[in-house]
Amino acid sequence: MPNSQTLAITLHLSVAAAFSPPSAQHAFVRQRTVLSVASSSPPIITSLADKNNDDAWWRDFQLNDPSLAPSVFDDFPILSTRLDSDGKISPDGAKRLVYLDSAATSQKPTAVTDALTRYYECANSNVHRGAHALSREATEQYEAARDKVASFVNAQSRNEIVFTSGATEAINLVASSLSHTCGKAPSNARELYLQEGDEIVITEAEHHSNIVPWQMAAERTGAVLKYVPACSVTGAFDLEAFRELIGPKTKFVSTQHVSNVLGNINPIESIVKIVRSRAAPGAKVMLDACQSVPHMSVDVQALGVDFVAASGHKMCGPTGIGFLWGKESALNSMAPYQGGGEMIDDVYMDHSTYAQAPARFEAGTPPIAQAIGLGAAVDYLGKIGMDRIHDYEVELAHYLRRRLGDVEGVTVLGPPLGQDRAALCAFVCEVVHPSDLSTFLDVEGVAIRAGHHCCQPLHRALGYSHSARASLYFYNTKEDVDDFIKVLEDTLKFFASLGGDGGEENEAESGDIDAFVPIF
Repeated sequence: MPNSQTLAITLHLSVAAAFSPPSAQHAFVRQRTVLSVASSSPPIITSLADKNNDDAWWRDFQLNDPSLAPSVFDDFPILSTRLDSDGKISPDGAKRLVYLDSAATSQKPTAVTDALTRYYECANSNVHRGAHALSREATEQYEAARDKVASFVNAQSRNEIVFTSGATEAINLVASSLSHTCGKAPSNARELYLQEGDEIVITEAEHHSNIVPWQMAAERTGAVLKYVPACSVTGAFDLEAFRELIGPKTKFVSTQHVSNVLGNINPIESIVKIVRSRAAPGAKVMLDACQSVPHMSVDVQALGVDFVAASGHKMCGPTGIGFLWGKESALNSMAPYQGGGEMIDDVYMDHSTYAQAPARFEAGTPPIAQAIGLGAAVDYLGKIGMDRIHDYEVELAHYLRRRLGDVEGVTVLGPPLGQDRAALCAFVCEVVHPSDLSTFLDVEGVAIRAGHHCCQPLHRALGYSHSARASLYFYNTKEDVDDFIKVLEDTLKFFASLGGDGGEENEAESGDIDAFVPIF
């Protein structure tokens, strides 16, 4: 191995070791890895051409729509990133970037970045408050973005779209509004609120942003927080367990549309039917749609839920922007989330009255540029077509799942092969911890995620503390998957040659599962 690459891997692992390794065994594997790499001359990555690939079905596999990803490649300049032998970004690098982390954040097309630049260069002003030309132009673009999002998810009214900093704030907005009286009856008899004894139902598979806000709401109000246990084998949604939890005291249900770890698509229609037939009258259902809105057509009216939260940065939009969709009647029955300018009707020294939605939930100067950028992202996705994106990703996800299933020593979490899943696969390996795996893949230009993916309860239910995750978007190709699998197989072969076990099993045996802080 070239000295520069040896140095890079040594540095990666030395830094990683500083982040509280989970066990003595894991630290030992890290140390042996550094010493073995530094003292060996052959490179880690060997050619798969030397293997017997007579049964390599994937060589002849072809996508039904192979032109989609190449047709958008030039729209994403970052995908042309090159890396040198140390895994560092370099214009003259020999390795190409293989970006497989879109479930964390998608890359941004020039249509979006250009929209941001145009706003700042040609229309930068505060919205709603000025009579001058710049303010009128900024307001027009900002509100046009609201119309675009409303159309994108088929909202009944533009007033049902509230811009937020992201899905996390959208969920917190609802949880905080319903709990701001701390369980006491509000002065407005029409206001939605939670009180002592009310039941909130979530699932064990939720992202932390759909768990912690409801824990806080329950603590403030005296409501009872219940959860649907995840299947210990696949993590799938257990409809029968859910049915048993829903009763006349159930006032609120919040669940994800698609799991960011398992990739399974929850049966929302069945969930809503159970809530409407068994829960308290007027019970509300909220959907975390972060992993569905970017990847498939989402019709909020057809879903039958009351609230939907989504983030812009996962759907080609800027960071710092997301939205809450809520039925207009429900939004106008909720207390404001924050106080300040824009969200008021009239202000007196002894009281204030509040604007109707969406203004009532958009206090202060909003994320104007980000909202305009999100509108540009919606336009961009619309031109490609969400059905085309979904069909392409379904096929590519199946290909990724099947290829990972062929890798010895890899356990893929979530639905088994042949069942519907989103375009992501989380997995664990017998011979290497997810953190070390992601470090080695990064050196080779392959970007995946390692950690608990903000889903610690789910990982515990499945018997793991962390996992690695490869996630796709419409700009990914079959070749991206093939390159990922190639590097993965050879990295696992290298770790197996060390004779140690740095995987999850030894970590669990050490009794120190929660001590580890992943690098990424």
